[in-house]
Amino acid sequence: MAIQTQQSFSGFVASDPQLTRTENGDARLFMKVGKEHYRQEQDGSFTQLETTFHNLVAFKAAAEQGHERLAKGDKIIAEGYVREYSYQRDGQNMEGEEFVARRLGHDMARTRYDVDRTPRRTAPERDAAAFAAPARATAQSAPAVSM
Repeated sequence: MAIQTQQSFSGFVASDPQLTRTENGDARLFMKVGKEHYRQEQDGSFTQLETTFHNLVAFKAAAEQGHERLAKGDKIIAEGYVREYSYQRDGQNMEGEEFVARRLGHDMARTRYDVDRTPRRTAPERDAAAFAAPARATAQSAPAVSM
C-alpha cells in the first residue's frame, strides 16, 4: 500500500491570527505566515536570504484550535494544500494563492512546550460509563495456614 502524502508548510506566524465565520457558519482562520530561506555556502556556513510571506487559512475545528493555540511569532508546521484563486482589484484581474491547512500546530523542533497526556474520554466512553454496572468489592481472604 502506498504512503499517502500531503503538502506541508513550515515557518512562523507573521500576523495576529483572525477568526471569522463563513456564510455557512463554519470557523475560518486567516493568518500571514513567513518562511525564512537560507543558502549554504561552500565553506559550510549559511547565509540568510529574504523571508517570504504567504496567506494561510484553515476551516472548522482546525481553525478554532489554531486560533486558541497560535500567536504571532510562533513556529508552526501545517499540512494541507495550495489553492490558487483569482479576484478583481480596481478593475484588474489578479491571481493569488493561499495555503489551506487541514492540520496545523507548533513545530516541535523549534518550540518548547509541555504536553498534557491526560487521557481524554470519547463520547461513547462517556455514554457507556453511565450504563456500566457498579464495580464489585473484592474481599481479601485470610492466608491459609498449614500444619
